[in-house]
Amino acid sequence: MAKTLQDSKDVLVDRAERQMDRHFGDSKLTTRQKLALTCRIAYDGGHDSGLAGQISFRGREPGTYYTQRLGLGFDEITEDNLLLVNEDLEVLEGEGMPNPANRFHSWIYRERADVNCIIHTHPLHTAALAMLEVPLVVSQMDTTPLYDDCAFLKDWPGVPVGNEEGRIISAALGDKRAILLAHHGQLVTGSTIEEACTLALLIERAARLQLLAMSAGTIQPLDPALAREAHDWTSTDRRSRANFEYYARKALRNHPDCVTGQVEL
Repeated sequence: MAKTLQDSKDVLVDRAERQMDRHFGDSKLTTRQKLALTCRIAYDGGHDSGLAGQISFRGREPGTYYTQRLGLGFDEITEDNLLLVNEDLEVLEGEGMPNPANRFHSWIYRERADVNCIIHTHPLHTAALAMLEVPLVVSQMDTTPLYDDCAFLKDWPGVPVGNEEGRIISAALGDKRAILLAHHGQLVTGSTIEEACTLALLIERAARLQLLAMSAGTIQPLDPALAREAHDWTSTDRRSRANFEYYARKALRNHPDCVTGQVEL
């Protein structure tokens, strides 16, 4: 006999969240392993525009962060070839040099204490949408983590290797978790690597959906209250971890070389 068919939505949501807390605990992966896996996950998810784009994560010491080595594509990143750099992009650990465009990451980290991970890429559909100079429109349930959470920078500031671009991009991002950069690409942030990884995949899917919908007709808006409810429901830390574990299992099957030794998921 079913016992929950008369329960309210609030009760059912609370029950589901408590169950997720029990079933999706802390990850056993290291920071380097998560970053390497995220690079492979992003590459398989369409973030594959050559050497364009960067990933970073705050280091233990203030003003430091992990990032990938310039000259390697996302499909070549391993836990062993990541770099640890400071805000001047001087290498503290590892061999090689970081992407000079990493400079604007420092500006975001300085402005946003809640941000620990940044993923900036030029995936095909997001870049195509950026060419139209129109903001991202979220009108489908799966992409609601980005609802009212994706800023838009209409003016292209040029190649982001200077401090001016860092100021412009960090200001345009504001308090959002994502931003569509006109004539450029996308940037997502997260308090965790898992959160940023999930949003990176979602923004490319959202851009693809938007382009398809625009080619067929007029996009209809979501009900704001329901969209915000879906945003909050799908943006919890446990859900990000569940998503990441799924993506990581797929990445490990396709790219076992990105991590060293046994990985427990």
